[in-house]
Amino acid sequence: MEFESISELKKLLAQNYKIEKVEPRMFTSDAEVNIVRVTLASTDGKTKTIKAYREESHALREFIRNLH
Repeated sequence: MEFESISELKKLLAQNYKIEKVEPRMFTSDAEVNIVRVTLASTDGKTKTIKAYREESHALREFIRNLH
């Protein structure tokens, strides 16, 4: 089962949105993170924010780490 935040991120990336910001920053220890906010921007200036909590936040951060 895939978390909703990861599905949403995949959908937006497929629509050419780019990750603009991840809060807290990616180098923050996962043990300290209970919420993650990912801000994405499209080429026409639209922005979207995805929020994930607890276990989902850890999975989302790991997914983003593995994108590159």
